[in-house]
Amino acid sequence: MRNIADILREDVRKLSNILAFDLITSRIEIQCLLQHVLGVPRAYLLAHPEQTLSETQQQVYGELLQRRLHGVPIAHLLGEREFFGLNLKVTPATLIPRPDTELIVELALARIPQAQPYRVLDMGAGSGAIALAIAKYKPNAEVVAVDASLDALAVAIKNARSLGVANVRFMQSDWFSALSGQHFDLIVSNPPYIASDDIHLTQGDLRFEPLSALASGADGLDDIRHIISAAPHHLTSNGWLLLEHGYDQARPVRELLGLRGFSEVFSEKDLSGIERVSGGTFHC
Repeated sequence: MRNIADILREDVRKLSNILAFDLITSRIEIQCLLQHVLGVPRAYLLAHPEQTLSETQQQVYGELLQRRLHGVPIAHLLGEREFFGLNLKVTPATLIPRPDTELIVELALARIPQAQPYRVLDMGAGSGAIALAIAKYKPNAEVVAVDASLDALAVAIKNARSLGVANVRFMQSDWFSALSGQHFDLIVSNPPYIASDDIHLTQGDLRFEPLSALASGADGLDDIRHIISAAPHHLTSNGWLLLEHGYDQARPVRELLGLRGFSEVFSEKDLSGIERVSGGTFHC
């Protein structure tokens, strides 16, 4: 039986070679698989490199490794992903929360006052990542999160219960269809924004995620156009709209916001220096 040091030495390089990952990413993923199988924290792996896996542990680990080598996302193998300090359950029914999306949470939190009531709408909730992060760190906010997928909403509701977040309400809605007459101080969304013929949809983790949560028309902007067009009917005076979008879409999104009458239009860069979130305020 191999010990922890053997596995890290051999399988990190194997994962790197087959999936074209850098060695740091590969090491983190192998450590995550070992932590999951052994039920231990990362520090345990560092402190006990000589420990061998039992036959059962080796079998479970080997099966998980083979699935990862075939491209199954690590989040789906583990059934969870950390996002903005929250441990979230994920399934193939939802997008896998990504670090880039934490930017829209930061921008939202900066606009929500500390004490007074504030209504927030998250559109396309998925696993509930954005809505739950906002609700967790701004307990004065009343958060409504919508998604067209009942399967995705089931995951989000489980996450809310697990985290003990009570100031968020999940609803099934195709964008604004079930929100007639409702108004919000802030609307946030990480909508589908990939072009329907983009080659990336057939590569990497995206192959295992719901296409309806990824692709949006020939230029990837169909859903963003719809949200920008309809949002003013659901915003309070001086309410904000924040949208995550693709690496090359900031300019057209700003133009769409301006044409719809939004002011203070801006784009914000993520940690990679890419304009990842754009938004503006609407004066009724």
